[in-house]
Amino acid sequence: MFKPLSALLGLFAHDVGIDLGTATTLVSVQGRGIVIHEPSVVAIDKHTKRVLAIGAEAKEMIGRTPANIIAIRPLRDGVISDFDMTEKMLHYFINKAHERKGPLDSRPRVVVGVPSGVTEVEKRAVHDASLSAGAREAYLVEEPMAAAIGAGLPVSDSVGSMIIDVGGGTTEVAVIALGGIVASRSIRVAGDEMDEEIIQYARQKYNLLIGERMAERTKIAIGSAYPLPEEQTITMRGRNLINGLPAAVEVSSVEIREALASPVSIIVEAVKSTLDETPPELVADLMEGGLAMAGGGSLLQGLPERLSEETKMHVYRAEDPVTCVARGAGTIVEDLNRYYKVLASTDRGAVRR
Repeated sequence: MFKPLSALLGLFAHDVGIDLGTATTLVSVQGRGIVIHEPSVVAIDKHTKRVLAIGAEAKEMIGRTPANIIAIRPLRDGVISDFDMTEKMLHYFINKAHERKGPLDSRPRVVVGVPSGVTEVEKRAVHDASLSAGAREAYLVEEPMAAAIGAGLPVSDSVGSMIIDVGGGTTEVAVIALGGIVASRSIRVAGDEMDEEIIQYARQKYNLLIGERMAERTKIAIGSAYPLPEEQTITMRGRNLINGLPAAVEVSSVEIREALASPVSIIVEAVKSTLDETPPELVADLMEGGLAMAGGGSLLQGLPERLSEETKMHVYRAEDPVTCVARGAGTIVEDLNRYYKVLASTDRGAVRR
């Protein structure tokens, strides 16, 4: 009995799961795990629009380029802000991750994680960009669902699970049971907003102008959402806004915690309001099993402790939280028929045909 062409193509293709993040893009390849973990940045020549670098190499150029070179992030707040650059970036990552084998057209099937709050137009933009970048078939999955699967939560069971996915542009909070999202929140406050708050704090308190990279480094080193066992300090370097000369200021983790208070409070409120919408039976499950955290933003020191104090529940980071969405998308693409229910509704029919 002859196999359909799509099945034959699948023998040669290594399907791909993508976490298309505002700050970082991760790619999981069937049978190989995470193969790409690079910044979502594209460097182009301003005059010719020619792409000069993508990913880690492009990020090194941020704030350091001559006038004719600009380093841009084609995704903002979890959605595409520059379609052409996103397509080029996806094309680069898919080609880099995918090993072509055999004589047939072995383009991969791709599952891409998208924020749960995006519009149908934004979903279509991601879908079309994936196909234009070389995917044979493209499917979308909401990021909290992909993160929950990547974190090993029992998403198909009747037992309720909560995932708190703090990324670069968005924070996704979702309660999941029986393969569906029961209650959720998607807010455009996450790691980028934290960096911006640190930049503003340095400007207002110390008249110090610092860049995104310095703010991110400060957040990673001493940023916190809860008092630390031992408070720390770091030297922030930038330009003095009064005399225009280079300057350095030593700041403490207490000050940076103060700077991060607003975005952290917004994330806490998103979790609490999601719990408020959750059916009592599922809340009982959550009290027993705890709340899982994923995403790079979940690595902020003291964030699980702060959420635990606010919700009166056990809050923990998933294993390797940064890669949860990509691993979840990779798990889905390996068994699309099993996971068809978790795909965006516009994609389900295509899987079951």
